[in-house]
Amino acid sequence: MLTGLWPLGWSVAVFLLATAVTVVCSIRLAGVGDTLADRTGWGEALFGAVLFGLVTSLSGIVMTAVSAAADQPGLAYSNAVGGIAAQTVALVVADAFLRRVNLEHAAASVPNMLFGCLLIALLGIAVMARFSPSVTFLGLHPASVVMVAFYLGGLRLVRSQGGPMWRAVPTGDTVADVPDEDGDGDDGGLARLRTSRLWTEFAAVAGLVMIGGWAVARAAEGIVEHTGLNAGFVGAVFMGLVNALPETVTSIAAVRRGAVTLAIAAIVGGNCLDALNLVVGDVAYRGGSLLHAATRDELFLTSGAMVMTSVLLGGLLVRQRRGWLRIGFDGVLLVALYASIVVVLAF
Repeated sequence: MLTGLWPLGWSVAVFLLATAVTVVCSIRLAGVGDTLADRTGWGEALFGAVLFGLVTSLSGIVMTAVSAAADQPGLAYSNAVGGIAAQTVALVVADAFLRRVNLEHAAASVPNMLFGCLLIALLGIAVMARFSPSVTFLGLHPASVVMVAFYLGGLRLVRSQGGPMWRAVPTGDTVADVPDEDGDGDDGGLARLRTSRLWTEFAAVAGLVMIGGWAVARAAEGIVEHTGLNAGFVGAVFMGLVNALPETVTSIAAVRRGAVTLAIAAIVGGNCLDALNLVVGDVAYRGGSLLHAATRDELFLTSGAMVMTSVLLGGLLVRQRRGWLRIGFDGVLLVALYASIVVVLAF
């Protein structure tokens, strides 16, 4: 049962169960992550984009690696990029829980915008690699190394922004990233726990998310084989949505806790790590380079994710307090773009 092809009924059941486990873990993760961001002094933006983003991306990392190793490049590639598209539109859902003002207005920050720029660069490199000469070294495309270097360089750039030349003008609706030193917030008793206990729980949740990612990937293989659905569609929509669930749930929970900067950082930081999922898939795929295996559907999906990220950056720059339908022009456009991507992939 662990290595063979699963029956359709078993695949669907495991898929739904793993999804439920991911949701439950993500709710707890928001509280633990917010408390650790204060304890470590990293701040919500950097902690959310790096450690928080890493844990919420673990399920997607495992999904991509398992699918690539199982000679399913379409599932592997589309899961990574489809998760980025779904997670970006998930900000609209989180925005709905911040009723008095748009999320992009309340949480505009230099680190969040830099991570958005980094994401566009990483996806752009992946597209360039697809049209580059078919050269690999030990089965790995040179662009994979460049993507890792870009990510590490981006982190260093974000951490060095102690006195940036551009700042988001604070307004009455801006929610500053100020540590809750008194621990009197609605944290479910987390402030009373030792830091070591919080890190242990953080790691335990990460382990459960990884197991859920493995189960979803194996279940998706069974769904593709038994239903005849396009692997790119299953990876981008079904796996992509599950891939986006940790970031979506934790962002909503973060907004409800008032940690709005963490909510956006979890999305854009997780998206950057999901872009590096392509590197993980490139390592695991033995049929050559995963970047060269991208089909027209995967390239369309990658381009769509880049456009959606650009729209998000526009929302962070314009900072509408309300805007269209109370979710801003960027929220409306993100929903429309994602729906269009799904329709095109389906047909």
